[in-house]
Amino acid sequence: MILLSPEQHTEYQLIDSGGFEKLERFGPYILSRPEPQAIWDKSMTEKEWADKSNAVFKRDKNSQEKGQWVTKDDMPERWIMQYRSGPLHLRAKLALSSFKHVGVFPEQATNWDYIAKKVKQIPETKPNVLNLFAYTGIASLAAKASGADVTHVDAVKQVISWSRENMELSGLDNIRWVVEDALKFVNREVRRGNQYNGIILDPPAYGRGPDGEKWLLEENLNEILRLCALLLKKENFFFIINLYSLGFSALILENLIKAHFGDQINHEFGELFIPDSFGKKLPLGVFSRFSDQKN
Repeated sequence: MILLSPEQHTEYQLIDSGGFEKLERFGPYILSRPEPQAIWDKSMTEKEWADKSNAVFKRDKNSQEKGQWVTKDDMPERWIMQYRSGPLHLRAKLALSSFKHVGVFPEQATNWDYIAKKVKQIPETKPNVLNLFAYTGIASLAAKASGADVTHVDAVKQVISWSRENMELSGLDNIRWVVEDALKFVNREVRRGNQYNGIILDPPAYGRGPDGEKWLLEENLNEILRLCALLLKKENFFFIINLYSLGFSALILENLIKAHFGDQINHEFGELFIPDSFGKKLPLGVFSRFSDQKN
């Protein structure tokens, strides 16, 4: 089991964490938002947080997820963040959503680099990559920028539109967009006999498909991994899954991967984290990834 933290960010910083919140810089703007795993005390004072923040997320009293942002006058509704690492130069639109998200998960940068590296190692002219629960598509952009044909699947049409904007901002094109329930899509792909060189999953704890399909991680994860094992090619392949759900450990992922994909020589699993500027390590999910390419 390993711990991974991105070291390539120039436009992101976790400034402080604690009190079930995190203080982050995205480009020139500093945001304060809830973080259920930051159970320790803050290193900075509440006044310092308030003075630094351009926007603060306030959760609705009757909701664990939804809320609204309280912003200062200099905070725009949308702005652009860049990510540069080796040959990757990606640009993404950020925005203040009612679910506290802003359009990018910075801890995933270590996986963006992994995707780019693995795509380039595959000897096929156009490796095909499937990104499930793909959100605003930074992983899709990393694969596309590295030479892959990419199929991007998400259940929310507005998020697909956001992903398309990010593709255009990054100077890319020809990603295949699919607005559909992920489990329904992979079932159909298995029936059709399609296979992929790379599969990326970032499933939520719960969600709804475009036709009301219900997704519960603990009920559906085993099944979608069984189907993904049928979709993954037997050579020249890589696979990544991320989970951000309290109670799901990396050992659960290890067991599931071994059950459906067998023992993999290059299998890595563990936790993703980002340290704040005071050295506190904030855990931000578990991951599992493997490939048949050299490390």
